[in-house]
Amino acid sequence: MSDQVSSLWVQKSDLPKSQWHHSAIPDLADGEILLEIEKYALTANNITYAAVGDGFGYWNFFPTGDDEAGIVPVWGFAKVVASQNSEIAVGERIYGYLPMASHLVVAPGNVTAAGFVDTAAHRQGLAIIYNQYNRLGTDAGTGEAERALYQPLFTTSFLIEDFMRQSDWYGAEALLLTSASSKTALGLAMVAKNLSPAVKRIGLTSPGNADFVNDTGLYDQVLTYDALGSADAAQQIVSVDFAGNSKLLTQIHDFWDQNLKFSSLVGATHISERSGASDLKGPAPVLFFAPTAAETLMKEIGPVEFRARVDAQFANFVAGVDGHLLVEYLSGEEALQSAYLEMLANKVAPNRGIICAF
Repeated sequence: MSDQVSSLWVQKSDLPKSQWHHSAIPDLADGEILLEIEKYALTANNITYAAVGDGFGYWNFFPTGDDEAGIVPVWGFAKVVASQNSEIAVGERIYGYLPMASHLVVAPGNVTAAGFVDTAAHRQGLAIIYNQYNRLGTDAGTGEAERALYQPLFTTSFLIEDFMRQSDWYGAEALLLTSASSKTALGLAMVAKNLSPAVKRIGLTSPGNADFVNDTGLYDQVLTYDALGSADAAQQIVSVDFAGNSKLLTQIHDFWDQNLKFSSLVGATHISERSGASDLKGPAPVLFFAPTAAETLMKEIGPVEFRARVDAQFANFVAGVDGHLLVEYLSGEEALQSAYLEMLANKVAPNRGIICAF
């Protein structure tokens, strides 16, 4: 085990400004465990956590003690390397919400054979979906890279489709997805194809990603951003915007106007253009916040049924994108920081699935 904690600190107000911070391994209080992070996925989802970190509390999960600096949350796997908790043994592995760092101290509560919740004081009042950890035993499982890369994003995809279907798609006959090459958009297209096949799926993407999006077979129609005008403006449609590009959002609202039945904002893949649009035609955009949607659905159907429904669709998704999305492994501080900056600049090809390790 390393004798220090390495964590990537980023300036909250200037996300490209980042540097590795090194500190001593902390002493554990009674009930706490020390996790050594083995690997984590790096996706556009993590950039969204940073971009909206202040407004949605994402910086609060792994505080630095410096109001100007934060640690970007990620999803991945870790091993218990020290324990002051009688219910959690050294050598156990977990999956869950982790910092972009080498280690994390958590205080397990509500411990079951399946998992636990971090009861650390600073995480109280934060979304429960991020405070839950799955216990995995001591051995590495199959499909771990795919789980870390796709499952958090896919859960959001699943929840958006469920929300739209419960609302009868607002009477629309088509679904428009921006950033159609993003993993969350691909997941939504997959679930909609399976559970709402009558709704046409239209993907908007950049010219460089158009072939990739077409090849997935998940969309009925694929348009590049500059070809938006060739879409059917008379078609009643719902829009799910993953890009966070105010100019594009304005174009979508202008083009469909009253035929745009619902406008949903999810994430922000185009960080440099994520300032909000105003005076839009048609319906006012509504922000979709997955943790709230997850808690609502879990209360309706129970956490076991919720997990079963997500897992069933997730298995279909992993099988469907096999061969289209390739897993790439990176290690070492320099490579991990470079990958973060590349993802922040929206320069990661959509078929790359990045797994980071120390």
